[in-house]
Amino acid sequence: MDKIIHAIKSSWIFVRSSWIFVLILVFSFCVQAQKRTFESNPLYPDTLHKGRLIGVLSAQGVIYFGSMTGLYFLWYRDYAQSDFHFFNDNNEWLQMDKMGHFFSSYYLSRVMYSSYRWAGVERKKSILFGSLLTYAFMLNIEILDGFSAEWGFSWGDLVANTAGCLLFAGQQLGWDDQRFVIKYSYFPSKYPQYNPELLGKNLIQNLVKDYNGMTFWLSGNIGAFLPKSSKFPKWLNVAFGYGAKGLGVDNLEFDRYRQFYLTLDVDLTRIPTRSKALKGIFTILNLIKIPFPTLEYNTKGQFKFHPLFF
Repeated sequence: MDKIIHAIKSSWIFVRSSWIFVLILVFSFCVQAQKRTFESNPLYPDTLHKGRLIGVLSAQGVIYFGSMTGLYFLWYRDYAQSDFHFFNDNNEWLQMDKMGHFFSSYYLSRVMYSSYRWAGVERKKSILFGSLLTYAFMLNIEILDGFSAEWGFSWGDLVANTAGCLLFAGQQLGWDDQRFVIKYSYFPSKYPQYNPELLGKNLIQNLVKDYNGMTFWLSGNIGAFLPKSSKFPKWLNVAFGYGAKGLGVDNLEFDRYRQFYLTLDVDLTRIPTRSKALKGIFTILNLIKIPFPTLEYNTKGQFKFHPLFF
């Protein structure tokens, strides 16, 4: 029984870090399924579809209360509680954890917006509801942290959550388009072997716990800023990346430093295709940075060229 409980808790730790990936995958597949089921209707109807809205609100309620309940009983309850307090954790992971918050809040805002638009809610209201509900969800997690003696309410996390919501909402309001997207990439690092409990014991855990191997990218579409008559490839992006090394291990043995990257990328959602299946696959895979030759600068004062960086 203890092993089963430990396995459940380990799974919840994973969900606490990466539930957004699961949510996006489920939503993307649902979108494709609905496009096939309601073939006569546009994906975003012009009038409110009450049946769909009830389904969206019900799903949101289940996810919200299920997540909050699960977090409390499978995570926070096992740690000492305290009075609400703040905790400055901004330098613990050289802001790599903040990039994770930025990434999650951006994509959850997109998912929430799309779900409301699919239900026929007006565009601006969908942007507002999607962004605010995402912000509220992430804020609740910070409040739970604030009552935990192990952690505390992090202003850095709150700023990152706010930035992710604003990046989505600002672009959707201004352009009705996401010209800048956040992407993720991972390449196995050497560090987990020195602290597997914290950084992960296998590849699946490493993907969400080993910040040393992660890179977060701001990928901007070039063609979106050019005239429509331009023959420049609509799918080609320029990407700026951020990573760090020496995290979660003995700092006396390993240097801690930041890494900054400049490279190209592909916006898979802008590749022309008539296949609905491919569109769905491209939507999911567009979270991942496409490998390209990359220029790196790090805070050790080094410039590096990577023939192919992921």
